Amino acid sequence: AHHALTFLYTGVSRPSKGFPRFQSLAFLNDQAVFHYDSESQQAQPLGLWGQVRGMEDWKEESRLQKAREEIFLVTLRDIMDYYQDSKGSHTFQGRFGCEFWSNGSSGAFWSYAYDGEDFIRFNKDIPAWIPLDTAAQETKKKWEAEKVYVQRAKAYLEEECPGILRRYLNYSRAQLDQQ
Repeated sequence: AHHALTFLYTGVSRPSKGFPRFQSLAFLNDQAVFHYDSESQQAQPLGLWGQVRGMEDWKEESRLQKAREEIFLVTLRDIMDYYQDSKGSHTFQGRFGCEFWSNGSSGAFWSYAYDGEDFIRFNKDIPAWIPLDTAAQETKKKWEAEKVYVQRAKAYLEEECPGILRRYLNYSRAQLDQQ
């Protein structure tokens, strides 16, 4: 068996009706667990997850997502500044999370794309951000200016994320047992 917790973030420079400036989705395997966007500013459980009590402190999760939204949109703005394009319509996407296999091995991933092209990704073994675009050199510099940020990203992927994944799996089993 294989289990994964995946977060997908999308930020746009030109929001439109029905497409907010920022939104995030969390998935357990391929099932959406919660959604957050810059308009509601609320992390909200989706589908059956709404019936699961005590799985997540949604107020706290909303605060966390709001903080991530701010960092995310600053990065999008920085990239646009780097390319001297303050008016264009651009998209910044992030995908990160962790996974377990039944043989006991685990993995993690964290990468970003700008306008659909690979931009930067985190290598937790080094640990370092690997730039995949010229503007990403600047992002790397900024994100690595303080050692603590690199260590924090590594700790998130190796400790925090697997902890959340385990918790969600336990809740999802309890949910399935009830049905």
